[in-house]
Amino acid sequence: MVLGIDPGVARMGYGAVVQQGGRLKALDYGTLVTEAHTPLERRLAILFGGLQEILKKAKPDAVAIEELFFSRNVKTAIAVGQARGVALLACGLANVPVFEYRPMEVKQAVVGYGNADKQQVQKMVKLLLGLTEVPKPDDTADALAIAITHTQCSGTQLSETIRSLSKKASNTVIPRR
Repeated sequence: MVLGIDPGVARMGYGAVVQQGGRLKALDYGTLVTEAHTPLERRLAILFGGLQEILKKAKPDAVAIEELFFSRNVKTAIAVGQARGVALLACGLANVPVFEYRPMEVKQAVVGYGNADKQQVQKMVKLLLGLTEVPKPDDTADALAIAITHTQCSGTQLSETIRSLSKKASNTVIPRR
């Protein structure tokens, strides 16, 4: 069983996915939420405690987490990095191996297209897991997508192909118009 984590300080999505008889099944999923006006150290402690409980309950064989994606907002990137650190610490203390995936790798594995939009990923998560509706909020659907990526790709030639395509695409400079 793979636990996917979409890190964030305000909302940290999680989703436990297992492959049974060639089909993927969501065992548990949701989002840990912290209040905006709570001091950062308290928010991180809340996330850490919540993840410890999820890890104890789910007992995953592996955790898949989104690699830090740095955009233009440095403040957001730092906060996500702190949330990732909390998630990595919780996994390390639980002695669960962690695998990291870039957003483009997740899109490629789940949708088949590395530049898929959020709605396409969410619809495929719903379809692949046989859910009646798209998991909400987005952080939950993203965590399930990350878990699906690891479940479908780990240790396969497909995972190497996705990583190779992702690296080529991320190194390609697209001219601005």
